[in-house]
Amino acid sequence: MIRIEINNKQDLVELDNNIYKLFQEIAERTSQIEGYNQGEISFALVDNKIIRELNKKYRNNDQATDVLSFPMDEEIWGDIIISTERAAAQAKEYGHSLKRELGYLAVHGIMHLLGYDHKTPGEKAEMRYKEERVLSELNLQR
Repeated sequence: MIRIEINNKQDLVELDNNIYKLFQEIAERTSQIEGYNQGEISFALVDNKIIRELNKKYRNNDQATDVLSFPMDEEIWGDIIISTERAAAQAKEYGHSLKRELGYLAVHGIMHLLGYDHKTPGEKAEMRYKEERVLSELNLQR
């Protein structure tokens, strides 16, 4: 089983109690597809100000982003930071639900924790395929 922890450190975007269930389902489905049966993930839900500070500190990029991942090891996969403020704006921009956008950002972050990246077109295509598979299996299509 994949254990998750969620720390909601923002109050700009109202989230219902189903966020834990959503992230747990995404973590479980992703781990099954990738062949893992245990691990720990910590999620922090923040606003644009906090994620911008973290992005600047750890990636030397002074702008807000939607998700940051900090991998650790096979037991404790790592930390995922999601800007709910950015997620809400992107959901509106892409014409889908906040639930779908948060789900995408969660699976995207998990894929980074598992070593996937999107620096080349091939890497991006593989990562996107795996992300969309998880989202589709959980009925979180666009």
